[in-house]
Amino acid sequence: MSIITAEPISPAADRVRVKVEPVTPPRVLRSEWIKMRSLRSTTLTLAAAVGTMVGAGWIIGGVTNAYWSTLRPEELLAFSAIDRTLVGYNLAQLAVGVLGVLLVTGEYATGMIRATFGAVPRRLPVLWAKAALYAGVTFVLMLVAALVGFVGGQWFLGVHGTTLSAHGALQGIVGVAGYLTLIGVFAVALGFILRSTAGGVATLFGLLMVLPGLGLLLPSSWQHHLLPYLPSNAGASMISTHATAGSLSASSSLLVLLAWVAAALVGAAVLVTQRDA
Repeated sequence: MSIITAEPISPAADRVRVKVEPVTPPRVLRSEWIKMRSLRSTTLTLAAAVGTMVGAGWIIGGVTNAYWSTLRPEELLAFSAIDRTLVGYNLAQLAVGVLGVLLVTGEYATGMIRATFGAVPRRLPVLWAKAALYAGVTFVLMLVAALVGFVGGQWFLGVHGTTLSAHGALQGIVGVAGYLTLIGVFAVALGFILRSTAGGVATLFGLLMVLPGLGLLLPSSWQHHLLPYLPSNAGASMISTHATAGSLSASSSLLVLLAWVAAALVGAAVLVTQRDA
């Protein structure tokens, strides 16, 4: 019978030098980028948002052109080739918002947020890094998606379409990207505030989809004072080339959206530094 003996380990082998780098905003941003791109949900959700923007613009452009002769006079009067091909943002905002919530609540659900805050004890850099990174990724992708959806949609509209040089075209495309970016940042802040995927998604859906519908049940005198200041209505005013009665201007709508996002970020910053992970 043979006997296996272990080689003695020198004391020097037990001491492995690990270089600890200081926590800086670029390093926090890089760590958040690694986490974001390693999640399968990131690719799938952003692909859904891009596909919705492009697909809706092309499909609605083609259907509108095919059934142009059946449009009612009031529809022709309110027709905007730009708005028609950018309407996909209504669905894309849901995908962008859900992913923004998940980027935060997913870490709370798995407990990974403790490791994150252990590496970045001051915590606020994590909030700023997540918000800034998601804002940059969303803006670039949605700008490209809006542009492709617009150009393809105008081609499918045929003689009823327009071009990028038309008045309001660039404003609509950039407006879509800007609006979806702000919704994404707002969703990230909601994730830190609520720390629950179900709660964050439900709150986001309520603000974007439910409240505007419920607001229509209010007296008309109330509607003019409340509805234009809801996030989705402000976004529509910022994007649309046709102003409706009681709607805000594009610049005022942008300020309203920035106020919503700023309030959410302030609330998230306060809570993330005061609550336990």
